[in-house]
Amino acid sequence: MAMFCGVFTRICRTFSSVALNPIQQEQQRTVSKVIDGRVIAKQIRSEVRDEVHEWTSLGNRAPHLSVILVGDDPASASYVKSKTRAAKQAGISSETIRLPSSTSQHELLELVDDLNKNSEVDGILVQLPVPKHIDERTICDSVVPEKDVDGFHVMNVGRFCLDQRALLPATPYGIMELIKRTGIDTVGKNAVVCGRSKNVGMPIAMLLHTDGSHGLGLGADSTVTICHRNTPPEQLRLFTKTADILVVAVGIPGLIKADMVKSGVVVIDVGINRIQDQHTGKFRLVGDVDFKGVYDKASFITPVPGGVGPMTVAMLMKNTLMAARKDFVYTNS
Repeated sequence: MAMFCGVFTRICRTFSSVALNPIQQEQQRTVSKVIDGRVIAKQIRSEVRDEVHEWTSLGNRAPHLSVILVGDDPASASYVKSKTRAAKQAGISSETIRLPSSTSQHELLELVDDLNKNSEVDGILVQLPVPKHIDERTICDSVVPEKDVDGFHVMNVGRFCLDQRALLPATPYGIMELIKRTGIDTVGKNAVVCGRSKNVGMPIAMLLHTDGSHGLGLGADSTVTICHRNTPPEQLRLFTKTADILVVAVGIPGLIKADMVKSGVVVIDVGINRIQDQHTGKFRLVGDVDFKGVYDKASFITPVPGGVGPMTVAMLMKNTLMAARKDFVYTNS
């Protein structure tokens, strides 16, 4: 009798887990379709921590990251704090070098040059944006490619565009890891990228279209369309409605509405916009996609916050480790 009861109980449990009511089915669908960047980033940071431990156990010193912060922008200071905190958790030593907003471009270049020559420094990151009197491209290219953990140096950009191994920009790198680890099929799919910035839009478009034999194994083999500020609104809608994979990085809150996407689309929202709630008066973060509206049509979608953001920091840690191990060989740098 006891055995019969046990079997009956197991059957009931199995039946109840399969025969979900509509509300339970919707809850289950909700859990499965939102790509939780925090969870995946935590997994990657754990992997980096294990690799750092393996690296140091062989007698090597811990990787070191130098972060330069020019000015007193609160958002930049917050980003830097999250990066150094993640470094500590991963076993990577770090320092934050704070400079006043009055720092000249020449003074900043001299500091970067000193860090380039310091053999104890593996990764260099100049937090962007820099004050307007400093040329961003000049600063990005002043960091030697092998220490360029932001992946912004022209040599790193050129190398990954040519399917060669390089330090990748952290945000596009993180997006590709999100797609890869979620198991999203990219081969032959229509991918639309909204935004053509040199730090996000352009590199993610390159990685999405790149041959699968890419040096880092991240090539997605997709057919890619890039939209930007001069794409007419009616054309933007036509392009986004063809997307199997839609990446949005334009900095316009709620730009992409439900009627601009097709059912089953994969949506990667890179936007981080601080807006004031009209009812409560409180500020909150939203993306470039109308999450509530698009959610019902998407097969997968990243939230804001908690989607792409945590991945950027995680991949920065990965880049710092690879820079310390000298995983990539550079010549004529």
